[in-house]
Amino acid sequence: MDPILIDVPLQIETDRLILRAPQQAGDGKVVHQAIKDSINELKKWLVLFQSIPTVEETEILLRNAHIDFLKRECLRYLIFHKDTNDFIGTASLHRMNWKISKCEIGYWINSPFSGNGYMTEAVGELTNLGFQKFKFRRIEIRCESANNKSRSVAAKLGFELEGTLRNDDLSADGSKITDTCIYSIIK
Repeated sequence: MDPILIDVPLQIETDRLILRAPQQAGDGKVVHQAIKDSINELKKWLVLFQSIPTVEETEILLRNAHIDFLKRECLRYLIFHKDTNDFIGTASLHRMNWKISKCEIGYWINSPFSGNGYMTEAVGELTNLGFQKFKFRRIEIRCESANNKSRSVAAKLGFELEGTLRNDDLSADGSKITDTCIYSIIK
């Protein structure tokens, strides 16, 4: 089946969170503020955030994410607190291979909300979506070996560390060679 025909929920609810596809004009403003609030943490791990993008650049990023969502190339969700509507972060199913039936999950959290289990809750829900709705056989989480917070999310959800690719990539700022940990969970 062509992935474009797969019904993908635009919104998912967990006990504390609402995950929704980026589809509303103005999402860029709230995400931009979170990037500003979190830039010191984000720049350690993400090439995309070596500097703070403008509100307009963030809006463009999210509109392109919406297009990718519709094309079933990357399913990015914005994460909001169910009670307060605070923006928590983003999580996505990406690097999807529909023929092999696998994907990778990526995520980042708005720093003021770190340490509350929100990202573990969101990633757990996306893992369930991948296995139950899309019938994926394999879901991966990849992160730099020094990113202990990201590694902790994978471990808490039962992803197994398959291995570490030594001297695999450059650090987000391009200053050094880093190792990449590959976690997976299979059905």
